[in-house]
Amino acid sequence: MLPTIRKNQSWLPDIFNDFFDNSWMERVNYTAPAINVIENEKEYEVELAAPGLTKDDFNVHVDEDNNLVVNMEKKAENHEKKHNGRYLRREFSYEKFQQMLMLPEDADADKIEAKVEHGVLSVIIPRKTKEETQKAVKQINIQ
Repeated sequence: MLPTIRKNQSWLPDIFNDFFDNSWMERVNYTAPAINVIENEKEYEVELAAPGLTKDDFNVHVDEDNNLVVNMEKKAENHEKKHNGRYLRREFSYEKFQQMLMLPEDADADKIEAKVEHGVLSVIIPRKTKEETQKAVKQINIQ
């Protein structure tokens, strides 16, 4: 005997609702926001789409391998109770994200600045002058 498929208010039968009901699973969303990298004579600028996020949601640092690391974690509130139904698929919120970008040789890692404004995280990476870059190169004498 085939199971009875009951129709509810939505266009999906209840069997699909049962299939997508994964409330017992830990909900982790690894969605990558859009990133722009802009270069000019004085600096590099990394722009990361961050709608609805604040500076407290980000951690930006340079690691030991000279990579720019951007971590974002948004403590998600449960907004599902405000809706008349439940989500079958939910992709429009960022919850956790990490991006690593290798810094170019002429990047001045000591002077990097970051800010969040109008839904965009901007990381400004000043460029070293040619003289500063040449000084960073160390010649080793062979004996």
